[in-house]
Amino acid sequence: MSTHDTGPERPREDADQRPPATGRHPVNVGHLVMGVAFVGLVVVWALLTSDTVQLENARWILPLPWLIGGAAGLAAILLRGRRPSGRMQGWQQNSPDSQA
Repeated sequence: MSTHDTGPERPREDADQRPPATGRHPVNVGHLVMGVAFVGLVVVWALLTSDTVQLENARWILPLPWLIGGAAGLAAILLRGRRPSGRMQGWQQNSPDSQA
């Protein structure tokens, strides 16, 4: 059997104070925008190298990845809403103003 020590166990009080798992995590909007833009650039590159779109006619397709990435970022910000994140809730509870 294994003799690997996994470290100290968490106290039961800490486990009860954790927020319930919802299956969702916060979205990093910068990563989302750049990921969508990268995929879009790969698609544009594939269209140009396969001669589906000629380079002379590609003036309309080159800015599309940036526009779609920006739209995805705006959608992520709007869908996230004004829910406070877990980090901000802890910060507000520990601020000097809240203790007065």
